[in-house]
Amino acid sequence: MSETTRSETVETRGVLLSKVPEITVWFWVIKILCTTVGESFADWINMTLGVGLNATALIFTAVLAAVLGCQLRLDRYVPFVYWLTVIVLSVTGTLYTDILTDSWGVPLAVSTTAFAAVLAVVFGVWFAREGTLSIHSIVTRPRELFYWLAVLVTFALGTAAGDWTLELTGWGPGTSVLLPAGLIVSVVIGWRLGANVVLSFWLAYILTRPLGANLGDWFASPSTEHGLGLGTALTSAIFLIAILATVAYLTRTRGDVIEQHERTHVPTVTTRPHRERVMLGYYAVVAVATGALLVWAAAQPHATAASEEEDSAATVTTTLTPGQADAHFAPAEIAKFRTIAQDTLTSVQAGDQAGARARVKDLETAWDDDEATLRPLDETTWHVVDGRIDSVLGAVRAGKPDTATETQTLTALLTALQ
Repeated sequence: MSETTRSETVETRGVLLSKVPEITVWFWVIKILCTTVGESFADWINMTLGVGLNATALIFTAVLAAVLGCQLRLDRYVPFVYWLTVIVLSVTGTLYTDILTDSWGVPLAVSTTAFAAVLAVVFGVWFAREGTLSIHSIVTRPRELFYWLAVLVTFALGTAAGDWTLELTGWGPGTSVLLPAGLIVSVVIGWRLGANVVLSFWLAYILTRPLGANLGDWFASPSTEHGLGLGTALTSAIFLIAILATVAYLTRTRGDVIEQHERTHVPTVTTRPHRERVMLGYYAVVAVATGALLVWAAAQPHATAASEEEDSAATVTTTLTPGQADAHFAPAEIAKFRTIAQDTLTSVQAGDQAGARARVKDLETAWDDDEATLRPLDETTWHVVDGRIDSVLGAVRAGKPDTATETQTLTALLTALQ
């Protein structure tokens, strides 16, 4: 969608050229691609390199400060710098939500509500000070700062809302793509029928976060989980190549530079207050229908979750002979899992529950990423270790964790990985 209204008068237009791109179809394509690549790259640093969730968040906060500083120093829109900033903001916003959920134990319902409230405050202060939230008005430093703050919060909100939806419904890869995609289509329909363009833009912007993440999961998840089985590395490479090709095209053609776009396209005034009020009601109906769908889905049996519980119950009591895991799986992989499990146990014994939660997230991510490789090698051994890991996750993430239970489950996992 494109913001075609030009009702706002920007008195300081001559101070800066627009620092953001025109909203064309390329904008939405690359926005979704950035979401997927950014999250995959964060997982690589967090899990593969073993940096940890909190340390990864600190690293990306520093990177964000550097990249955003470069973006703010520019006096016009530069595609490479702009989209690099979006990628880093995507990663950072996602990491902040993950810290709240995995390290601090904040329920997703609470974090979703909190981020929605923060975004409302950002928009409220922005509008009160500047009189507009239009992306076409980003020609002053204060407006650009408000814009990037809003983008950061939308990523955090999109992450929390998307994860909460999956938690409620139990939907897997593929199915989880349909809801955000359908809602974006609803927003496009509303915009085409006369809904407020600024509201439509920000609604779609929020929804692209769970859409991009779910697409990435669908591409990367193994076929046994109804994914395409490409893996995180290949999925990230495909999306990164697509991003670079799109940015190169936009850099060459300048088709998304607002000043260039205005010279080659006739602006159309679409501001119709009566129609906007009617379409506001339409958005309310869509929101109510979405809520009803989620309530219905949450009440349905979650077949995937049930089958996983059955697998765990059937295998958690099974023991492995010493060296059985090493005999069927690569020793380097087993050593990786043992290191993470030992780190988690060390944090538990030191009373560092936040550190244990962060490290056990690394364990979960590493195990899930390697499932497509390890499971076909030895189905029985894989199920036994998977059951042990599920027990560890349940113990460490309990509302009131018990040190003895955490120690017991971690020790059992370490024994299975001998």
